[in-house]
Amino acid sequence: MSKTYFGTDGVRGLTNSFPMTAETALRLGMAAGRHFVRHKGRHTVVIGKDTRLSGYMIESALVAGFTSVGMDVFQFGPLPTPAVSQMTRSLRADLGVMITASHNPYHDNGIKLFGPDGEKLDDATEVKIETRMDRGLSEQLAEPADIGRAKRIDDAQARYVEIVKSTFPKEKRLSGLRIVVDCANGAAYKVAPKVLWELGADVIPLGVEPNGFNVNEDCGSTAPEKLAKEVKTYRADLGIALDGDGDRVILCDQAGKITDGDQILGLLARDWKQRGELAEPAIAATVMSNLGLENYLEDHGIRLERTKVGDRYVSERMKETGINLGGEASGHILTPGLAPTGDGLIAALQVLRVLVEKGKPASEILNVFKPAPQLLENVRVDKARKPLEADKVKQAIADAEQTLDGKGRIVVRASGTEPVIRVMAEGDKALIRRVVDDVKSAIATQAAG
Repeated sequence: MSKTYFGTDGVRGLTNSFPMTAETALRLGMAAGRHFVRHKGRHTVVIGKDTRLSGYMIESALVAGFTSVGMDVFQFGPLPTPAVSQMTRSLRADLGVMITASHNPYHDNGIKLFGPDGEKLDDATEVKIETRMDRGLSEQLAEPADIGRAKRIDDAQARYVEIVKSTFPKEKRLSGLRIVVDCANGAAYKVAPKVLWELGADVIPLGVEPNGFNVNEDCGSTAPEKLAKEVKTYRADLGIALDGDGDRVILCDQAGKITDGDQILGLLARDWKQRGELAEPAIAATVMSNLGLENYLEDHGIRLERTKVGDRYVSERMKETGINLGGEASGHILTPGLAPTGDGLIAALQVLRVLVEKGKPASEILNVFKPAPQLLENVRVDKARKPLEADKVKQAIADAEQTLDGKGRIVVRASGTEPVIRVMAEGDKALIRRVVDDVKSAIATQAAG
């Protein structure tokens, strides 16, 4: 199933360039609205966004599209992606929409869609929506008396704060803990500090002054160096870094040592197994997760199920196998028993639960395994050339796999959000440097024509 608009995580791209234009947003609103109008009576869509300047334009176009086909629209304003997912379910909406480009710079934007269950749409549904977008939409318009209404929901942030707090044990508090939280000047800039403060922590907020242009700019989960510095400056017990839409989390201990999603998965997998909360003796993660995580889990009797890159594919595997913990090294942590989609703040609270119960410093709790040497590099390409289909590139990858056989692994994939090919290898440092260079060279040669 090839798709024109949707990538691995919704529609995303440079604002005012295809596909992220107001026209596309209008057509998407109309097409998605018609797809989810499945019964008589009123239909509702909820819309949240992060703090990008272009969010106003995209939101207005979506509202016009949805109302034109008869859907009522509830607008939340700035709110994390997982909050939109949760609120889609709690408000019994037919559809949820988040306007964000996640960890990308301000000049990009995107649109993520959630079904009535609060979960991301599957490929088949996205294809059906695209089919509607590419055909005449005039016949799908509502009668004048049936045009939808738009309404602002002012207490959406307060509702989400209570949802997140409910995932932390009621008998426990964060009293005595000093926490630095970096909100990436993004969607969680109000709710994240509030959750931690209401649970009793002494909170030092960073990245809470969005201006439309500074989302993810040298801050948040993609740039945790500032967080680590501030943790040491304020002598904090823990640092929490979210991304622009709040669905990723990266942590650091009191000494400023960074903890990625793989380490968080390893910590929670072991803790949940000890508590009897792991539904299966397994977790799900992508092909990009470190080999050290796989070995660590194996030592604790836990299997690692690997999937394609993208939290939606991790989620699909979890449903298929009954696994209740999964995620990505980038900091997407999936806990379906607590939230229908990845939630950086909820994942952080799960780690804080361990920290509080153990009564030990973060440096003794986090970073539970030694990562295998890993090298990840990108090759910028023109996707129209499809370099990964070239025989010379396929042969270079096969040669690399043969070189690393029994000594490591290599993963080569096209990014779903950027015009780059990612080349990742793990194993002996000298070997992975050589194989990555060889594959990169083959891709660059093919991409140059």
